Amino acid sequence: MIRTRFAPSPTGFLHIGGARTALFSWAYARRHSGCFVLRIEDTDLVRSTPEAVQAILDGMRWLGLSHDEGPFYQTQRMPRYRAVIEDMLAAGSAYRCYMTPDELERLREEQRSGGLKPRYDGRWRPEPGKTLPIPPAGVPPVVRFRNPATGVVAWDDLVKGRIEIANSELDDLVIARADGTPTYNFCVVVDDWEMGITHVIRGDDHVNNTPRQINILRALGAQVPLYAHLSMILGDDGQKLSKRHGAVSVMQYDDDGYLPEAVLNYLGRLGWSHGDDEIFSMQQFCAWFDLDHITPSAAQFNSEKLNWLNAHYLKRADTARLATLVQPRLEARGVTVTAAPSLVAIVDLHKERVATLNELADLAQTFYIDPRPKAELMAKHLTPEALPLLADFVARLPDIPWEVAAIGTLIKECVTRHGLKMPRLAMPLRVLLTGLEQTPAVDALMAVFPLETVLRRLAVAREATLPQSVLR
Repeated sequence: MIRTRFAPSPTGFLHIGGARTALFSWAYARRHSGCFVLRIEDTDLVRSTPEAVQAILDGMRWLGLSHDEGPFYQTQRMPRYRAVIEDMLAAGSAYRCYMTPDELERLREEQRSGGLKPRYDGRWRPEPGKTLPIPPAGVPPVVRFRNPATGVVAWDDLVKGRIEIANSELDDLVIARADGTPTYNFCVVVDDWEMGITHVIRGDDHVNNTPRQINILRALGAQVPLYAHLSMILGDDGQKLSKRHGAVSVMQYDDDGYLPEAVLNYLGRLGWSHGDDEIFSMQQFCAWFDLDHITPSAAQFNSEKLNWLNAHYLKRADTARLATLVQPRLEARGVTVTAAPSLVAIVDLHKERVATLNELADLAQTFYIDPRPKAELMAKHLTPEALPLLADFVARLPDIPWEVAAIGTLIKECVTRHGLKMPRLAMPLRVLLTGLEQTPAVDALMAVFPLETVLRRLAVAREATLPQSVLR
């Protein structure tokens, strides 16, 4: 069985890069009817926080990336890690090192001064015929992995191709600190081994960890998984992704009004392709997803494309669902949503005109808060020529059925009777009802409001905003 994992460190939020890694790992398991494991790598006790853990879980839940096993927490597996270290000490694949941090720093400084690569010199590494120093009193040892001294460690990366590293380039990794706490690279190895992970899909910032992890796995007699290292994501400007162009919490995209299906669709195309397909469901993505079509070059984040995708999904989303997503956004602004006008009807009227839920909320709030049209808009559209037409139209409104067709017919009759064009009436109505020049068709717009609200807004806005000279 294919078994993949997503293993974030809870030292911050789940960002776009991590979300893409989670998506690819999840989709690969789904494609092969495998198992997707969620593991929280919280061994950094100083930087890991419960809030960060919750942010990761919230982000995964919002995206709909459900795990089959877990979440497993490394801090809860410490006894197992220590037991494996004891086994390795007994087998000779690990050893205790009494070099103090000060000694190690002095060694590295000497190496740097001599133009050498800073590295541990193996002074406590046991070798045939070698006499080790007497352990100094009062110095708690670290435990180091006895890395092979010769040969190469190699793997066929499923994204980057063949990678080979000479073992002579790797010093003996610390796998347990002086206080007995196992280190990150060691915990990852034990977890991948005991959780039966077959495919490790992760960012290419882990490439340098991979040869060390492979060597530890081999020392344990464990099956080495296949590795696929995803290239980094660049911002719109081609620079490393930062907060100003995408490196924010996944939940920020929820706050900014994006739908999870749009974010998932966008992430699916960020460094992977299926022909020319740009829009696809997660069911299609899981059926198509493979590792062969992941590009080894850096992917570039494009905010405009994400907005385009989100607009596409908003147009096709269930209107009632969108209304439930817009309502809390309105309430957060202090807007009370009433039964009339219907929020569902408002959303249905506007959802094809916006790119985000927040833009939809911007438009929806004008239906619940009386607008204050700008004086320049009033002067522009409520001209002496338009005022008699508007008065005639308003006088006839109470006499018609309150529906789109009847409102549209009345508009046409009035402009024809006054010998004017449609915008002469439509524009004043838009401005008086919403404070905006750009709205959906004015008959459909008016029909969403109760008649009483329309009459009140047309009267109050005219009287409150127009100069008295214009009103006369």
